[in-house]
Amino acid sequence: MESKETELLKRAEELLSRCEKSGTVTHTLFLTPAEQGRLTAWGRSRGCPPLFHGGCEGCERQAAFFLPDYLEPEYFDAADYLRAIRLTAHFGAPGHRDYLGALLAMGIGREWLGDILVEGERATVFCLPSVERHLLSIDRVGRIAVTAEAVSLSALPPVRRETESVTFTVMSPRLDAMVAGLFHLSRTEAARQIIAGNVNINYELSDKTDLLVKEGDVLSLRGAGKGRITGTGGSSRKGRLFIYGEIYK
Repeated sequence: MESKETELLKRAEELLSRCEKSGTVTHTLFLTPAEQGRLTAWGRSRGCPPLFHGGCEGCERQAAFFLPDYLEPEYFDAADYLRAIRLTAHFGAPGHRDYLGALLAMGIGREWLGDILVEGERATVFCLPSVERHLLSIDRVGRIAVTAEAVSLSALPPVRRETESVTFTVMSPRLDAMVAGLFHLSRTEAARQIIAGNVNINYELSDKTDLLVKEGDVLSLRGAGKGRITGTGGSSRKGRLFIYGEIYK
């Protein structure tokens, strides 16, 4: 059985070949950030990096697009290939997990759905055109009634994510120390979580406690959330390195 990474790259090869032969835009389904990273590395090695788009600026889940030679990226219009649906809840405020569960229960695969942005009683769901009509039929999320309407991608602002700033010090930017500082754990507990397979770095599972973390890396801890290392610099009187991060709320 082929691995998911092998399948992804094989599919990318097929899409690139079809784009070159037909002179038309081809694209994947929605990809996770980790999958986007693998496809970016593959594209660079081929000299044809794909264009990623999730529906609006700042989306995490994005589709990879292969453009024919005549189409420059600045003239690419994602609205031709992606859709957005606004869900409004009545007498309640479902969370991300509630919306995702309701949409998957409709028989729609996760890869056909992009980000689900929840703000108060409203949620914006990005999807592929082939499932748009089905999504527009949703009228309930759990026990809460909702109404659905299509919205234009051009009407959507960039994604805004609330964050909480965190500052801590480490002797070395090892994964266990960085997880401990970012999520307010002891070094021992952080190491235990890593070994147990509960920690991702840049959306990839890692069980190496001594893996070095750098600025810009995204760390997530199952059950605790996700955060990013935003900077490093300076040392304390005891020679410990200052680390700056943010936790996504």
